[in-house]
Amino acid sequence: MASFNFSTWPPQLTPEQLEALTLTATTYALSHGLLYLPPSQSPSNTQPRIPTTAIHAPLSLIPAPFPRAQFQAARGLQSVYNVLYARIAMDTQFLDTVMGAEEGVGKADEFTGTLWRGWKNIREYGVVQPLHLGLFRSDYLLHAAEDRLALKQVEFNTISSSFGPLSERAAAMHRNILASTSYFSASPYLTADNFPENSTTSGLAEGLAKAHAAYGVQDARILFVVQPNERNVFDQRWLEYELLEKHQICVIRQTLADLAISASLDPSTHALTITHASPNPSPYEISAIYFRASYTPSDFPAPSYYDTRFLLERSRAIKCPSLPLQLAGGKKVQEALTRPGVLERFLSNEGAKWGTHALDLTAHATDIRATWMGMWALDSNDTDIVAALDHLQVPEQGNVPPGTRLARLKASSLVLKPQREGGGNNVYREAIPAFLDSLPAEEREAWIAMEMIETPRGVSGYLVRASPSSSDPNEGSTEKKVVRTEVISELGIFGYALFGAGEVVEREVGWLVRTKGTESNEGGVAAGFSVLDSVILV
Repeated sequence: MASFNFSTWPPQLTPEQLEALTLTATTYALSHGLLYLPPSQSPSNTQPRIPTTAIHAPLSLIPAPFPRAQFQAARGLQSVYNVLYARIAMDTQFLDTVMGAEEGVGKADEFTGTLWRGWKNIREYGVVQPLHLGLFRSDYLLHAAEDRLALKQVEFNTISSSFGPLSERAAAMHRNILASTSYFSASPYLTADNFPENSTTSGLAEGLAKAHAAYGVQDARILFVVQPNERNVFDQRWLEYELLEKHQICVIRQTLADLAISASLDPSTHALTITHASPNPSPYEISAIYFRASYTPSDFPAPSYYDTRFLLERSRAIKCPSLPLQLAGGKKVQEALTRPGVLERFLSNEGAKWGTHALDLTAHATDIRATWMGMWALDSNDTDIVAALDHLQVPEQGNVPPGTRLARLKASSLVLKPQREGGGNNVYREAIPAFLDSLPAEEREAWIAMEMIETPRGVSGYLVRASPSSSDPNEGSTEKKVVRTEVISELGIFGYALFGAGEVVEREVGWLVRTKGTESNEGGVAAGFSVLDSVILV
């Protein structure tokens, strides 16, 4: 088959075909748990409600094209990334230097500094659980570099790596549409061989089950720490059901506010127990803690919430992630790894000293580095940045560091990223100069500059909005529900790693695709900027 032309995607559909595919997609989603809670059905902060309705998640009608070679390369790199971030989390000195509140980004970012100080205090009293669990997701975009497409990493997520179960169902939905309609033979690429399988749910649950088994108490439970008003509850519930049905492990879901009342530590064994006020007041021992909250300052509306987070960290339960693994996912770490020799040190046999098995992965360093765009810290005065400014004959600007001056100069091709998760935090292109003017000097250290990934132009998609409100006069209108627009699709590769006792047990476990309109800079589905998608390999 000839080389794929992205600007010809998706194939044209008649209005009747579009309506038939939309009906097939939305009814499949509603029938198979590809769902959200509508805003009015989200639990309140104080009184959990029993849901009475659900809506399908925003989704695409036709999967996004992705080159087969780059898709396989991304999956192949995940095991290297699993070990890499396990080793980073075990290198206390590195994290203190990069993320700490005394000499790292924690000086400029209060949220990061608070987490680091809590971890430092726990270290001083003694860490009682050497094992860590990571459920990771490495996110990529295609970069149109000269006459080829390159795989480029957006970020690496070490906490609350969401949408694995729902993305598995989005891929199954597309395979169902293919089987039932053949997509009306709209494209020769729409064949079963080009629709890869996705079993992310079982893979992520496997990681949690391995942590539970390592804890060693069979009737203990896994704790999901969740946010109040969580609309993306079904993505979490599918993991819960998999753990119960395939591994016979029960899950307890609680917010940090709940845990302030229900959680306690045994003073001698440091076992974490959860006691429900009702309906069953019996305490449950916790084997592993899976954080789907505590990654953003809004999860900590009062200092007492940090106290609860640190109580959990002090326990013998295996944390997913632990505080050091959460800190390892910081954007500043991503930038630090790009510096000469840093990645290679973590991939070398030296990794054995950090509680992981002696495995030399330096042969993969070139492939890993090839996935990175150029990036630097705003407070950087590295010699290569100074040399670049000198070459361009950029004059000095008082006490403005070279990293900030270069970011201003190259603003039209950059994104600025803070130490934040959850979407909606980055600063793009033309907005950068004014942002730099307003950024206090003491906060520069909390930001990195990254070259923009230039995705293929002209590729479009059919995006299906989440179910409209019953008050919407256009409810049921295909024209209002489905939008054909130019899009960008982001590939995420999932993996897990259980580590800290001399070896790493890890595996790549699946993938997701999120597609957004090109007018949107952010890609968080839960934040409302994009839709769930899958891939068609081309």
